[in-house]
Amino acid sequence: GPERPDEIPATPTDSAAPDQQTEPSDGEDSVYEAEAFDWGDDLPRASASGSGTDDREQTTPEDDAGLAGHLLWQLNLTPMSARDRAIGVAIIDSIDDNGYLHETTAGLMAAVQADFSADADEIEAVRCRIQHFDPLGVASRTLSECLCIQLNTLEAKTDGLELAKQIAAHELENLAKIGAERLARQLDVEPAAMDTAVRLIRSLDPRPGSQFARSSVEYVSPDAYAFRYQGRWDVRLGGHSLPRLGINQHYESMIGTAARSDASYLRGQLQEARWLIRSLETRADTMLRVSRAIVGRQNAFLDHGPEAMRPLVLREIAEEVGLHESTISRVTTRKYLHTPRGTFELKHFFSSSLATTDGGAASSTAIQAMIRRLIDAESARRPLSDAKLVTELKAQGVTVARRTVAKYRDAMNIPSSNERQRLS
Repeated sequence: GPERPDEIPATPTDSAAPDQQTEPSDGEDSVYEAEAFDWGDDLPRASASGSGTDDREQTTPEDDAGLAGHLLWQLNLTPMSARDRAIGVAIIDSIDDNGYLHETTAGLMAAVQADFSADADEIEAVRCRIQHFDPLGVASRTLSECLCIQLNTLEAKTDGLELAKQIAAHELENLAKIGAERLARQLDVEPAAMDTAVRLIRSLDPRPGSQFARSSVEYVSPDAYAFRYQGRWDVRLGGHSLPRLGINQHYESMIGTAARSDASYLRGQLQEARWLIRSLETRADTMLRVSRAIVGRQNAFLDHGPEAMRPLVLREIAEEVGLHESTISRVTTRKYLHTPRGTFELKHFFSSSLATTDGGAASSTAIQAMIRRLIDAESARRPLSDAKLVTELKAQGVTVARRTVAKYRDAMNIPSSNERQRLS
């Protein structure tokens, strides 16, 4: 039979922490309509110069400070009153990583209220100036506004410009829903003219701030490793989970020859050192027991993938290892298990239960995996609505409400069916 491994590799080649990217919520549809449109990656982006390409060769002193620093650098170079500059700072502070402004005018007025009273016209005037900073279109409130700003800087003789302006201002949703060909018939324009306008729109940047986004990479060192041994799943702790500590024998031997007061001090330190070592050993033992209990419950996930994830709650593991639920919660927070399917936080293996038509139960994680599989296989022109996903899941034995499907879809950062619709 296979030999039991004595050591776990310190740096597994296939360990990767699950991505945790955030996406806009449904309340931001007006800004992120770009998700429903096929933005070409092979086309030049519109720049502040209006040429359709980015001519900047020199880096600014604030390049490393991200979008906000880049905008503040330009704000400080722009001739304006101290009052307008303060309003500009408030606006820039409210711009998200994609370059959009979500703070209301009233909110911006309140932000500067401690120093002076500003009216809505002043706020909008400064916002308009910032919209023409680099990147062009930043500080817009909607996608339509952002694209129109970029289009308005292009030369009047640009092919397809007027139709592109019309589409950007009024027809973006229709363009995503019905496609360029049907929209051309609806607007009574030649297909060639529509193609030119759509190509121009695709050359624009729907998220102007994203080029300055700086994502910090978090490297995960697994606390435990799951592996197969003699046909069964087992767990071993990572090296850093078992620190090698010991008592310095020289200082321990000094207790017998030291004066009474010194010996008392050394005995106290010796007791604390032994207590620390026992505490670390107990911690490591608890981590190992909890990890093995989780792997024992979720071996189907390790064998077959996310759709085989079982429902599991903290109470079940607490009862199995004889600890309190709060202890299990602490042990599984920001502690990672490396598996052949990737590296996951231990909390990833806990999920709620939903009943199935055959009398069994499915975990929320498994249902999310089923939803993702259905969406991955859907038609780009006819994406599955939440109601249709409910029907598909029911056909597979899982009865779930439409609002639950919507909740799981949002949790996976998957847009609604309207936003997922793509042009052919």
